[in-house]
Amino acid sequence: MNQLEQLKQYTTVVADTGDFESMREYQPQDATTNPSLILKAVQQDEYRPLLDQAIKDHAGKSTEEIIDQTLILFGKKILEIVPGRVSTEVDARLSYDTEGTLAKARKLIGLYEAAGIPRDRVLIKIASTWEGIRAAEELEKEGIHCNLTLLFSFAQAVACAEAKVQLISPFVGRIYDWYKNENNTDYVGADDPGVQSVQRIYKYYKTYGYKTEVMGASFRNIGEIQALSGCDLLTIGTGLLEELKNENGTLSEALSENMRSEDKQIHLDEKTFRWEHNQDPMAVEKLAQGIRNFTADTLKLEALIEGE
Repeated sequence: MNQLEQLKQYTTVVADTGDFESMREYQPQDATTNPSLILKAVQQDEYRPLLDQAIKDHAGKSTEEIIDQTLILFGKKILEIVPGRVSTEVDARLSYDTEGTLAKARKLIGLYEAAGIPRDRVLIKIASTWEGIRAAEELEKEGIHCNLTLLFSFAQAVACAEAKVQLISPFVGRIYDWYKNENNTDYVGADDPGVQSVQRIYKYYKTYGYKTEVMGASFRNIGEIQALSGCDLLTIGTGLLEELKNENGTLSEALSENMRSEDKQIHLDEKTFRWEHNQDPMAVEKLAQGIRNFTADTLKLEALIEGE
């Protein structure tokens, strides 16, 4: 049994890609997308027809409307392949706009439902800002489940759990990148600061009974994945899925629900959240950078549509 098969015994494996053929090959339970993955996909000949279809079917509509429809077309195709859920991202420019995020999330869910996709098969991806977390808290009450992304600090994780969001995506690889650059050190396995961040969050959630799912994301190597086997979910790019498929050694369960946290339980209001998050320079920098990068790729997608 290869390590991908072993990992699936401990953890729900999610494909971090917009590539349908990869999903068929690796058979993940769920799939996640983001503006960067969608932009990359629609520039390939095999996926360009989805964008062309959205442009043709909604001619005369706004660029924003065409992008929304493109996201739904991708989501529908993905859900024909994976048995579980697809994550669809809210425009990153709404990251500090609670009302705007609520409106966009409701719009996307409405489009999915109009296409015959029930809301329990969709996760709305929202940046883990204070404003985004507040929007997610309200959406969860409406039965619209959320994936809180661009999560780097422990404060973000605590606030998401208290808001009772469905799922969080701590970005392992981007945390690793920051510390590697900052300290000129190449971290391996359990010594990786990104791995340690997810381990800490996972143990805290299990110790204090939070139902929010933890999905490690943004991996740089299979050592990070191996060190987080047993996490609720792991979303993995196709290159690393292939590496795991070709790895035949024994993979043990690194995380389990009976593990206990060393952190005392805390509760965060807005000012405490902002202060605690601000105390983590890595998280402040990577959250802002992530929002900028997703926005840049959304703008490229808009330019692609408007150039038609």
